[in-house]
Parts: sequence; structure tokens; C-alpha cells
Amino acid sequence: MAAPSVSFEFFPPRDLAGSFRLWDTVQHLAPLNPRFVSVTYGAGGTTRDLTRDAVATLHKSSGLPVAAHLTCVDASKEETMEIVKGFAEAGVKDIVALRGDPPKGADKFTAHPEGFADSCELISALRDAGDFTIRVGAYPDKHPEAADNKADVDWLKRKIDAGATEALTQFFFEAETFLRFRDACEKAGIDAPIVPGILPIENWKGARRFAESCGTIIPAWVDQAFDAATRDDRQDLLATAMCTELCSDLMDEGVDTFHFYTLNRPELTRDVCHALGVTPQVDLRDVA
Repeated sequence: MAAPSVSFEFFPPRDLAGSFRLWDTVQHLAPLNPRFVSVTYGAGGTTRDLTRDAVATLHKSSGLPVAAHLTCVDASKEETMEIVKGFAEAGVKDIVALRGDPPKGADKFTAHPEGFADSCELISALRDAGDFTIRVGAYPDKHPEAADNKADVDWLKRKIDAGATEALTQFFFEAETFLRFRDACEKAGIDAPIVPGILPIENWKGARRFAESCGTIIPAWVDQAFDAATRDDRQDLLATAMCTELCSDLMDEGVDTFHFYTLNRPELTRDVCHALGVTPQVDLRDVA
């Protein structure tokens, strides 16, 4: 079986130490020849400027295709499209277009009075603004604000119809979760690629909180496995094995592309990629 294609998601740095950690993460993972790397926004758009700066720097210095996250939170349409113009001028043509999470302290998303009402409006504007590759989010487990799983599929269909070219899913714990979602999307007439989002778990408590906040279903066996691994100090070994098995099961069902949420900690992601056959690409001219 051929090795899969991969992409990686990074956080923007908040301080000098974070800058070093981001660059170290890029250095670890760049040799795996990712399709692209992306840089997130913080909740409520809190890292908008940091994201923009990190994207521009990575695009200029890493040689990797870089995708910028963009949300509808706390900005007018004019302000958002100015950011888009800046990305285009910097040579960045990949956008991950999201509605975005509510600002800290808010219990629901409220559109800016002069801003985009939702991700579909943002996607349409990006489609009309230029030659962008537009990626969007998708939820194999029910989004906390969705009425049911069908509503998530219907909303993804709207985003693809608005101009998105690919979907990246929220992380999940069991292959069947993604496969069921993929089948539902195909039945709904969605023909754009849907790439599973994979989270190598560095810290179970933090990952568990994140899963609860975004509606990811946590099987009982995952809790039990991490409880045992924590007692034996084998969390990294368990995380690598779980993640590798999940990806292998998906590959058996025809999945050939993965998007890894690295949390700017590259070691587990690198180890999983190696286990899947994604190895560093060496230019023979560099070792001649």
C-alpha cells in the first residue's frame, strides 16, 4: 500500500519561545513533504495578527505551501478582505475559511454588524476575490450547534456549493465515525475531497477537554486506555499506536490523505507518519 499524503496544522506563536517552538516543529515535519501546512486563529480571532505574520514568514522562509486560517469573528467584511488582500500580495493562495468560535466569555457566535454572517458568505467572497484554494471544516461527530448529523452534512454541502474545494474534518477517535460521515456526504452529492483530521494525543486531559468542547464523541475504551497508560507512564506509546491504527484502518477503506493537528509538538506526528510509510524526502544532490 502506498504511503498517504499528509498536511500539518500549526498554532501561531504568542511569544519568542513560541516562535522557536513553531520553527522547530516546521523543521521536524517539512522533510515529510506535506501537501500544505496551515496556521490557525485563536478562539474569537484572538491571534489574527499573529496568524497573518506567521503565515507570511513561513511562506517566505520554509518553501512549503502555507494555508492561512480566516474566520468571520469580530471583523467587518472590509477588514477581512484587507487581510485576504495581504495574503494574496504575500503569495499565499490557500485559505482555510471558517465561521470561527465565539470570543471568550460569549456562549454563541454573533456576526459583526458589518461582517460576514457565516462561513458560506466568507467562502463566496473568497471565490469572487481571486484564485484561492479554499478549504473548510467538517464535523464527523455532530457539531455542538447542529440539530443532528444530517444538518452537518447539509451545511458542508452549502460550503462546497459556495466555492470550497476541500474539507478538513474535526478529529475523531474511531474510523467508523469518519467512514459513516464520508458515506453520508457522498449520498448528499458532495464530491469534493474530505480529508480526515488526525490528532496525535500529547496530553489526554487537554485533548479530552477539547473533544468535549467541539462535540467529538469519546468512546469509553479511550478513557480506559489513557487511564492505564498514565499509570504506566506510556501515554506517548499509546497515542502513537492508537493514531497509527486509526490511520491504517482508514487507509484500508481507501483514504489516502490525512491532516494532522500537531499542536506545535512534532514528535508524535512525525512518529505516526513514519509508521504509515511517510518518510523524509532526501534530494540525492544534497548528499552527493
